[in-house]
Amino acid sequence: MSYKVEISDTAMKDLKKLNSQVRTRILKKIAWLGEHFESLVPQPLTGDLSGLFKLRVGDYRVVYSFMAEISIISIQRVGHRRDVYD
Repeated sequence: MSYKVEISDTAMKDLKKLNSQVRTRILKKIAWLGEHFESLVPQPLTGDLSGLFKLRVGDYRVVYSFMAEISIISIQRVGHRRDVYD
């Protein structure tokens, strides 16, 4: 069973700032996440970002939350690993 993926306005703005090659890689990985979420162990974040999870795409990170009961993944932020957690 695949999850529906929703991308927040903030994450869309983040994606638009990236070059097309990186953006394409990240979007493919997000689609992959939706298809394979059931077999993954989400990597939780801590501190101020507690309750959110990360997906690694090279030097970039996708910060997301999910609702397993309704099979939705919500992408919150996308960015380089040095900036995305600010």
